Amino acid sequence: MRHRTLSEKPLLLLLAAVQFTHVMDFMILMPLGPQLVRDLGIGPGRFSAIVAAYAVSSGVVGLLTAPFIDRFDRRTALLFVYAGFTAGTLACGLAQDATALMVGRMISGGFGGVATALVLSIVGDVVPPQRRAAAVGIVMTAFSIASALGVPTGLYLASAFEWEAPFLLLAGLATVMWAVAFFGLPSVGGHLEADPKKRAASFVALLKDANAGKALLFYAALVFGHFAIIPLMAQYFVANMGLPEDRVFLVYLIGGVLTVFTAPRIGKLADRFGRVRVLTVLVGVASVVTLAIANGGPMPMWLVLVIAATFFVFASGRFVPGQAIMTLAVPPTRRGAFMSLSGCARDVASGAASTTGGLIVTADASGRLVGYHWLGWLAVGVSLLALALSRCVRESDQGAAAKGN
Repeated sequence: MRHRTLSEKPLLLLLAAVQFTHVMDFMILMPLGPQLVRDLGIGPGRFSAIVAAYAVSSGVVGLLTAPFIDRFDRRTALLFVYAGFTAGTLACGLAQDATALMVGRMISGGFGGVATALVLSIVGDVVPPQRRAAAVGIVMTAFSIASALGVPTGLYLASAFEWEAPFLLLAGLATVMWAVAFFGLPSVGGHLEADPKKRAASFVALLKDANAGKALLFYAALVFGHFAIIPLMAQYFVANMGLPEDRVFLVYLIGGVLTVFTAPRIGKLADRFGRVRVLTVLVGVASVVTLAIANGGPMPMWLVLVIAATFFVFASGRFVPGQAIMTLAVPPTRRGAFMSLSGCARDVASGAASTTGGLIVTADASGRLVGYHWLGWLAVGVSLLALALSRCVRESDQGAAAKGN
């Protein structure tokens, strides 16, 4: 069967649509925290473990697939893992207890993480370095749309029916998107032109590449610094800052709408002024906002929403130049394996951050979270470490613009 070759912009929009379902699946569990804790009879520690299970599974599978991922056409590989992700999301929707939910999260996480690596690999393969950050910004609008539309819709369904409803809806949507990708996604196999022996040697060389190692450390630190406060943030807004539980959706709606517009613009700024320079500004502002959240007490709802929206724009915005830095850290022949390893680093870091949050934070008799402020300081410290590491990563992609740093 012949598949239509898409131009760059439609292809990026298709990849963003595929990424939307994965991001939605990843995000929806966290704002459901207050309801899941109540309905499943679990505490912050068990809830954090369920969140971490997704990331740990994704990291392990990403590590196992890294040596082989560049042996396949990107389209074929993406369709395969996206089908597995859809099945895992359906399993979450059919779960009846915390254990079954954790198993479903592990399945969807294992396949979904590889899907993200393949999406970013395709972006790196088809978009020149001079426009790479802008392309990443377009794909990352999936996060914004998931926040603005997906999460509020999921929360509404969970409150109107049961917590399983968002996962069942998402499984149906992912099935539709798989069909769209099947007919619309072109073959992406330029990396297969190299001799198979050279491709095998390329993975060994990747493992020995000090620059790739620095990039992975940078990305892991960036993710940990972002994710340290995320899993319990919705619960903190409700229990400590006084945000009504039925207004949690506004956090994601407002933040998502804003980042729909800001993510592509951040990408253009990064291409124009330099990825590391723009990342520095984003990390600086995000650190201030992180501390404001983690140390915040009861406040008016409008102020909670303003702080949360600022966090969305600047904290999430860090990943636009961050992902661009990652796609430029290795040559194209190693990109699939490297992005799979970067997905592993991302998931191990986010899983470690979730686990750390579960160990540090407890709930008192009134339901207020105790110790959350320590997560804020930890997040800022690791984010500053990531910024320092970003300056150590050089561009290895052929044709990279000198202006990138």
